[in-house]
Amino acid sequence: MGENVTADEVPGKQVPGNLEQVRHAIARACADFGRDPAEVDLVCVSKTFEAEAILPALRAGQRVFGENRVQEAAGKWPALREQFPDVELHLIGPLQSNKAEQAVDLFDVIQTVDRLKIAAAIAEQCQKKNKVVPCFIQVNTGAESQKAGVSVEDLPALVAACRHDLGLKIEGLMCIPPFDRPVAPHFALLHRLAHDLGLQKLSMGMSADFEQAIQLGATHVRVGSAIFGSR
Repeated sequence: MGENVTADEVPGKQVPGNLEQVRHAIARACADFGRDPAEVDLVCVSKTFEAEAILPALRAGQRVFGENRVQEAAGKWPALREQFPDVELHLIGPLQSNKAEQAVDLFDVIQTVDRLKIAAAIAEQCQKKNKVVPCFIQVNTGAESQKAGVSVEDLPALVAACRHDLGLKIEGLMCIPPFDRPVAPHFALLHRLAHDLGLQKLSMGMSADFEQAIQLGATHVRVGSAIFGSR
C-alpha cells in the first residue's frame, strides 16, 4: 500500500465533481441494463486518503465508505463520524482475528470474511457487544494462491457454518477478480454462487469495471481512484 495521500495532492474541489460523474455513470449503467439505481450502493473507497481528502465527499452527500485496514480507519473515522454520524463504513480489506474486536466496534459491514477462524472471531465480538454486523463472504474466484478469499468449492460449507453455527448475518458475496484477466466471467460466477446460496447482495466492480459489475448484478461497487485520484 502506498503512502497516505493528502487533500493538497488531490484538490478537494475535484472530489465532488468526480463523485457526481461516478454517480451519473452508475445511473447510466443501471438504465442501460434494466437495473433500479436504488439497488446499487456506491462504496467510496477512502483507503490511504486522510480525513481532509475525504471531507469533500462527505460534504457532497456521500455516506458509504470502504477502508482496507482497521488501524487506518481507527485513526480517522471516529472524528469524521462526529460530524457525519450517518456514515456507513465497510471493511473491504483482509481482517486478522486479533483485530476482530476493533473491527466490530468501527465497521457497519465487514465484506471480507473468508475463513471460519475470522468468522468465529467476529461472531464472538458481536455476541459480547450485543451488536449485529452484516457480513459478506469474500470468494477467490480466480483461485489465486496469493489472494484472500474462500475457494468456490469451500464456499457453501463456510456460508452454512457462519449462518447456522455462528449466527452471523451473511448478506452477500464479494470478489476481487484477477487483474490480468477479463472480469465478466468472475462477476457472472459470483452472481451464480450468490443465487445458489440464496444471498441477495454482491460486492464487485471497482473504478475500471463497475459498469460491467452492474450489468452482472452488483449491488455494491467499490470506487476509489475515480473519485479521489490515484494513490
